[in-house]
Amino acid sequence: MKKIAFVIPWFYKDIPGGAEMEMKMLAKHLHEDGVDVEILTTCVKEFSANWYENYFEPGEDEYEGMKIRRFPVRVGDAAIFHKINAKFMRGRKVNRREEYEFLREMVNSDVLEKYIGEHRDEYDKFIFIPYMFGTTYHGLQRCAEKAVLIPCLHDESYAYMESFKEKFATVHGMIFHAHPEEELAERLYDLSHVKHAVLGEGIDTDVTGNGTRFREKFGVKDPYILYAGRKDSAKNIPTLLKYFEEFKKRNTDGALKNLKLIMIGGGELEIPEGIKGDVLDLGYVDRQDKYDACAGAILLTQPSKNESFSLVIMESWLCGRPVLVSADCNVTSDFARRTNGGLEFKDYFEFEQAVLFLGTHEEEARIMGENGGRYVRENFSWDVIVKKYRDFLEV
Repeated sequence: MKKIAFVIPWFYKDIPGGAEMEMKMLAKHLHEDGVDVEILTTCVKEFSANWYENYFEPGEDEYEGMKIRRFPVRVGDAAIFHKINAKFMRGRKVNRREEYEFLREMVNSDVLEKYIGEHRDEYDKFIFIPYMFGTTYHGLQRCAEKAVLIPCLHDESYAYMESFKEKFATVHGMIFHAHPEEELAERLYDLSHVKHAVLGEGIDTDVTGNGTRFREKFGVKDPYILYAGRKDSAKNIPTLLKYFEEFKKRNTDGALKNLKLIMIGGGELEIPEGIKGDVLDLGYVDRQDKYDACAGAILLTQPSKNESFSLVIMESWLCGRPVLVSADCNVTSDFARRTNGGLEFKDYFEFEQAVLFLGTHEEEARIMGENGGRYVRENFSWDVIVKKYRDFLEV
């Protein structure tokens, strides 16, 4: 039987996060379909932990019948990393020496890299996810002819690094979540000798929501729009709050005069004084509460400008509700247009008109939600995704 290895910077069974959750579920479903799967990772706990600290013991572990191999992390120089990272975040030019130092000082494991190099003949493919960490950059160089990258690529400063342009052209394959992500990669990298395809992301499609149950449980009586996800500036939350505050100022009568914004998920949230009574921050809720919140909403809004997929959009569609996304995010706006499952906004006035339209045209909103749900079930259900991956990986 052919064997594949997933290589990821950190992993444990309850780990949160987009790429980590995707890898966990993909590995699990491939394993259940008969593929021999292993997970190669460091001893770092998670993204928000100390990247130079071995939280887990090195050695072998197990998850859902799959072997996990943990390797000690190499200690780096955080000061150097943060100095260069600040330049990336400000959009300043970074030279090749700084790129080298940046990749050297982030999360890495020399022992993991050595293992890949010494044992590459034992595996049919090595799947690296996501693109920008040291475990990916250095690890894929040890097995380029067998390396498949799931980059989770955004149009961000890191993606333009010359180091990535050189190495990504040498991998065996690259898998994308959405067509705009693939188009970005084709603009940035030479993929002429790289097998690549848009496969999407697997989703549990047996999702149902009950809006009445959500309203009763949380005491919600007014119409509301929903945000579900991390609450920080990287997700464009300040813009969402600004636009919602303006909406409340401009719409003091009519059907949506009592509109609320409900937010679920982690992160600190500073609510402007003028809308504190109209924003309900529920923090973390269980999965069914999230589905119920989707089902009861006028719409789910995803204001982020940098997404390579968006699980919560798919969940909203599975619960039968439309979405409102940023026109500046190629991926989510492409999904909205491709499915006719929602609307997009470029500025405040487009945001306002979209909310007003979907909030006062329930039949159109219902049809958009159904369009999106049908698209998700046809393209991202696990039986579909597993077949796509097995065909691509030839396992």
